Amino acid sequence: MSRIPTPATITDAPEKSRGPLEAVHKQLGVVPNMFRLIGASPQTLEGYLGLSGALGKGALPAATRERIALAVAEVNGCDYCLSAHTYLAKNVVHLNDAEITANRSGASNDLKANAAVHFAAQLTRERGHIQETELLAVREAGYTDAQILEIIAHVALNTFTNMVNEALKTEIDFPKVNARNAA
Repeated sequence: MSRIPTPATITDAPEKSRGPLEAVHKQLGVVPNMFRLIGASPQTLEGYLGLSGALGKGALPAATRERIALAVAEVNGCDYCLSAHTYLAKNVVHLNDAEITANRSGASNDLKANAAVHFAAQLTRERGHIQETELLAVREAGYTDAQILEIIAHVALNTFTNMVNEALKTEIDFPKVNARNAA
C-alpha cells in the first residue's frame, strides 16, 4: 500500500486529473498505479505527462528510451520502474532478456545505444557531475547535442518517477522485478 492514498479509479482522482488519466487509459488500455498516484496532484500529473509526451516525440527511438529507463531505475533501486519498464521493454519495444540485463547494468548490446545507456547510467550515478570523456563518448557514438539533451531529460524524467515510487511506495501492478544494484 502506498504511503499516500492512490485513487482506486479515475473518478476517485481530483477532477483536474480525470481528463489526463482518461487519456492515459485510452493510450495504454489501463491506468497504472503510478499515474493515479501522481494524479493526486493535477499539476504534477500535468508536468509529468507534458515532459513525457514531448520526449516521446523526440529523436531517440522508443527502444533507447526504454533502455535508459531500465538503467536509471536500476541505479536508483526502483522496483516499480524496473517492473514497468521490463514489461514495456519485452512487450512493446521487444527487447530480449540479454538486452534487458545489459541495460540494467548500464550497457547495451547495440553499439550506438550502448553509449546512450552508459551515459545515462553514469549521469544518474554521478548526479550530473560527469567527466568530459563521458560526454565525448556519447558524441563519438553519433548522438547530436539535441539527442544528448534528450538523454539528460529522460534521466531526469525517470529519476522523478523513481523518486515518487520509492518515496511513496507505489504498489507494483506489473510482473515484479527487483533492483539488484541500488546506489
